Amino acid sequence: MTEHTIVAIDGPGGSGKSTVARAVARRLGYTYIDTGAMYRSVACWALRAGIDLNDMHRMEQLAREAHVTFLNGGVLLNGEDVTAEIREPHVSEAASKVAAYPGVRRAMREEQRRIGASGPAVMEGRDIGTVVFPDARVKVFLDASAEARAQRRAVELGAPVEQVARDLAGRDTRDRTRAEAPLMQAPDAEYVDTSGLTPEQVEEAVLKIVRGRTSN
Repeated sequence: MTEHTIVAIDGPGGSGKSTVARAVARRLGYTYIDTGAMYRSVACWALRAGIDLNDMHRMEQLAREAHVTFLNGGVLLNGEDVTAEIREPHVSEAASKVAAYPGVRRAMREEQRRIGASGPAVMEGRDIGTVVFPDARVKVFLDASAEARAQRRAVELGAPVEQVARDLAGRDTRDRTRAEAPLMQAPDAEYVDTSGLTPEQVEEAVLKIVRGRTSN
């Protein structure tokens, strides 16, 4: 493998990206980067500060000022552990809106590319293989049925499945229709349907793809 191999894992919410990307990074000895946590952190900061989420310019400024780091499986915003806070439903909802702003995405993209240039990484999100690292050697698009994704997220959040399904549908629409870097499968990405698979099975499937893409 090259020194700075990037494993780009994209897909909608509830498809298993975070669980699998984290496991694959551990197996490969790569840095794991959850780009969604970066957008969530910006949204979290805005909510804390009482900033209007409709103020695109202020959101871009926050995105450029935010210092998001990953440490021992946790997420730090400007040195403060926000791992649990950024998973709160109201932060997730705000992040979905903030992430649609072109200026915010540009700021996050620059930071993601900087991280990727520092060494091998498994980076998961919604536009890694299409926009952030379009030349990545390994690209995977994880997906699952709407029912499977809602069930997983409901268990994770401890929320009613019906409510989670509605929230996911709304998020999917925003992600797929936004003007800047919409969610889509890169033409050269490997598609993996995780609906009926265990996390371990998805992990092995992705590792097989990594081996196939990086071997001579």
